[in-house]
Amino acid sequence: MTIDYSHARELMVEQQIRPWDVLEIRVLDVLARLPREAFVAESHRALAYADIELPLGNGQKMMKPVIEGRTLQALDLQPGDEVLEIGTGSGYLSACMGELAREVLSLEIDAELATTARARLDAAGLGNNVRIETADALSWDTERRFDAICVTGAVDVIPSRFAQWLRPGGRLFVIRGRSPVMEAVLVKADGTTESLFETDIDYLRGAAPAPQFQL
Repeated sequence: MTIDYSHARELMVEQQIRPWDVLEIRVLDVLARLPREAFVAESHRALAYADIELPLGNGQKMMKPVIEGRTLQALDLQPGDEVLEIGTGSGYLSACMGELAREVLSLEIDAELATTARARLDAAGLGNNVRIETADALSWDTERRFDAICVTGAVDVIPSRFAQWLRPGGRLFVIRGRSPVMEAVLVKADGTTESLFETDIDYLRGAAPAPQFQL
């Protein structure tokens, strides 16, 4: 059976993304154009546009399309922006951000996922302005500052170092809290925080809450 991926993309945008209040034209255009199927395993390509998380291997998952759409809209990326992504995962969101911004530096703790994501970006002819580094963002540091930071895994508490990497006027998208009810927020460089929506995704490796012992 041959799947019409361009039609599947269209349906994803019209039936999933738009109804969830993603209305920014540049974001919708990127989601309607980029081949999401190129960033998942062959065995999951038929599900590339379904409203579900997809396994990437090594215990990692690709976020639902609606979460990716809301993330991109919240970040409001501009053509001159420099972006830091924490958690490359499949490389799909990296590619989307690369289309919307000037440059993306993406950190991935899992070397195998980082290699696979780079190969998929190259094979799709995307991500010429995306650099992937194998690093643990919880211990990584840089003198560089960014216009936007996108964290693709949840955190129990937002590490203060993340906001320190913002330029004046910059913004940080992150999902925080405890399963099953987490909150997506946009943290501004001036310290203000805007609540966006509720969801539930896997934690960044090392950012889950400490286990609570029950008496």
